[in-house]
Amino acid sequence: MASPAPILILDAFSLLYRAFFALPPLTTKAGEPTSALYGLTALLIKLLRERRPKGVAVARDLPRPTFRHQRYEHYKETRVAPPSALGRQVMRLGEILAPFGFPTFASPGFEADDVLATLAKELEAQGETPMVVSGDRDALQLARGPVSVLYVARGVKDTLYDAAAVEKRFGVTAAQVPDYIALVGDTSDNLPGIAGVGPHTAAQLITRFGGVEGILRELPTVAPPRVRDALAAHATELSMWRELAALRDDVPLPDGPRYAPCSGIDVPRLRALFEELEFVSLLPRLDEALAACAASSG
Repeated sequence: MASPAPILILDAFSLLYRAFFALPPLTTKAGEPTSALYGLTALLIKLLRERRPKGVAVARDLPRPTFRHQRYEHYKETRVAPPSALGRQVMRLGEILAPFGFPTFASPGFEADDVLATLAKELEAQGETPMVVSGDRDALQLARGPVSVLYVARGVKDTLYDAAAVEKRFGVTAAQVPDYIALVGDTSDNLPGIAGVGPHTAAQLITRFGGVEGILRELPTVAPPRVRDALAAHATELSMWRELAALRDDVPLPDGPRYAPCSGIDVPRLRALFEELEFVSLLPRLDEALAACAASSG
């Protein structure tokens, strides 16, 4: 029996960022940078062709602080401003996505990751098969039940994770990934973790005690002493880091369809945009993707 067609949920900014750093610089004849937009569009067309989804939704970040910044003043403090070439392409992201016709979601006070989690939860409740597509490791905690995560590591290279694959990689369940991140840290979010606790030790602690809450509750029994002392020194922060690493799945989203099929793509508008951005090589790939979608829906 064939697997049900997935609903793709795209982490737009994460994928754009990955594409920018994965591909060599590209510009139009007029000098407009396009590598990130090209990489994102090429990936989306590839997903339509290979995954033949039932539909697609998009999650975006908003340029404002979230509840995590309010909870922890150093959250993402070490991140530097994006290169100007990437910033210019961010400004055109909506223009690229619009002809595809897929609904785009964002929510003040939350990150795109939280929107991904909320959409995945809602679609699962509707009996759909969500497939989250992201370049952010945090999203791997969503790979549970029918939800899978297509992790895009370097712009166009991707790995599909289900619950078993997450556990194989980290030694903990998907639900325990926030505990794992709290212990080992996450440099991209400026979560320092516990000094001396690496991936192997973190997995052992989580397996034994169930997570951060259990570790702190049974702290006197933790060995060796150096690890116990390090955990005790940061007990309060550890609980907070775990809270920050956990994705929220209760984001308020507007009413309306949660996804749209690829049959609604405005092909003439998209072709015109490809011509403008000099994405000529993507035109035949677009035809292949549309044919695959049509065959799948038929």
